[in-house]
Amino acid sequence: MTELFAGSVFYEIAALLALGAGAGLVARLLHQPLIVGLIGAGILAGPGVLDIARSDVHIELLSELGIAVLLFLVGLKLDIGLVRSLGAVALATGLGQVTFTAVIGFALCLALGLDTVTSLYVAVALTFSSTIIIVKLLSDKREIDSLHGRIALGFLIVQDIVVVLAMVVVSAMAVGVGQAAALGGLLQVAAGGVAMLVFVGLVIRFVAEPLTARLAGSPELLAGFAIGWAALLAAIGDMVGLGKELGGLLAGVSLASTSFREAISARLSSLRDFLLLFFFIALGARLDLGDMGEQLGAAALLSAFVLIGNPLIVVAIMGAMGYRRRTGFLAGLTVAQISEFSLILMAMGVTLGHVAEPALGLVTLVGIATITLSTYMIQHSHRLTAWFDGPLRIFERAHPWREAATAEDGPHGQVLHPDVVLFGLGRFGCAIAENLRQRGYSVLGVDFDPEVVRA
Repeated sequence: MTELFAGSVFYEIAALLALGAGAGLVARLLHQPLIVGLIGAGILAGPGVLDIARSDVHIELLSELGIAVLLFLVGLKLDIGLVRSLGAVALATGLGQVTFTAVIGFALCLALGLDTVTSLYVAVALTFSSTIIIVKLLSDKREIDSLHGRIALGFLIVQDIVVVLAMVVVSAMAVGVGQAAALGGLLQVAAGGVAMLVFVGLVIRFVAEPLTARLAGSPELLAGFAIGWAALLAAIGDMVGLGKELGGLLAGVSLASTSFREAISARLSSLRDFLLLFFFIALGARLDLGDMGEQLGAAALLSAFVLIGNPLIVVAIMGAMGYRRRTGFLAGLTVAQISEFSLILMAMGVTLGHVAEPALGLVTLVGIATITLSTYMIQHSHRLTAWFDGPLRIFERAHPWREAATAEDGPHGQVLHPDVVLFGLGRFGCAIAENLRQRGYSVLGVDFDPEVVRA
């Protein structure tokens, strides 16, 4: 197999693409997200199985470009106005879940015999959840605009901000490790970072909107510009010591406030998935299947912690803030997995020499297990909610005031006697209610979303 593709890089890349497509098809048949298939393709292409991936330079180049595009798309979501508008529940739940997972995860890793630095890396990696997977699953279930869907998206934004901070810290640590004069290196990175932030601020203020408006007349040109912009700022970020990852993210932030960010995101999503294949192939080439086999016990323990602990802490926090246990549990199920950023963070740690290869294999196993199982958990979330309704009562206040139903009372306290009782106030339900009201009927709406009921 290896000799067949050794003569040409083109043959090798063609084989890797075919392998990725096949693995993606298998994931689709198993109702799994594409990322599970890509991870599987990376492991199969590595030296432990088929040993196809031999062109390290080319694969690494495409891998780095894929990470730059991925972080560019994350940056596109970090609109400054959106960050300012984060609700208290999103902030409290996001920070609470991250803190809980990091602290307990760190203690578990130490108990498993990992050293302090490795335990810290793994614990932080366990805090991230995959925005790509969650948004796709909630969209497929038409729950992206539901109460628990909106709350989940809110604390995913908080997690994205934590990702940024974690990568800033790792980049600063890299300078300290790589230079004798650590303080001088950190000052150099800080100066470069400030310069890039000022540059990005100027782009946001004066350039981004008029430039993208001019380019939007040609969707292909807009997409080409976005890719080039992401790669350019990733290269500049690497030159000043911030790293390609942060450079790509800042490129996205610079365009996040424009009117065309959704169009750019839609255009680049497929390219992101294509390039991420090479990141997972580069990842698979690093993994030792023998070491991974020895880590099955530790991976099972950490996976159980993520699958059970993360949803419960979200339910507890949201219950304390006045939400019903049903809303908290449905939102909590969305964080019962780790993210592609978890693997990127661990890969950065391996590259910088902070952690060893087995730690990357451990987190990869946790990623495969949690993403696979949490996908089924989210798909069957309402059935699970019914099963665990009784035990979850301990997380709900006697009066969950944030979801209190008040619509049945008239403006002066009198009880209404509606002509129509409408169960479900989604898009179609609201349209039916409005039509009935225009025809003179009084309507009582019943829904789990208190904001919709009040409206």
